[in-house]
Amino acid sequence: MSAVDFSKLNKLTAKSFNDQKAIIKKVMQGRAVKCKVCQKLLTLVPPSSKQVIDKNLPQSGIYCPNGCTDIELDMS
Repeated sequence: MSAVDFSKLNKLTAKSFNDQKAIIKKVMQGRAVKCKVCQKLLTLVPPSSKQVIDKNLPQSGIYCPNGCTDIELDMS
């Protein structure tokens, strides 16, 4: 791959990271954020919550009810 190919990949990766960071910020502020895929509201599951969405998913994170969005958060 040439340097140009890596530049394009880096830009896409940075955009994805910044988009997820914006979603996390909005959800943690208590704002209603819809999944980009299915348009259902995203849910924040804090680490102290006893709510279990799915056995295979980590306890804390931001989730879509359909599983389209799954952002694992490392919170203490």
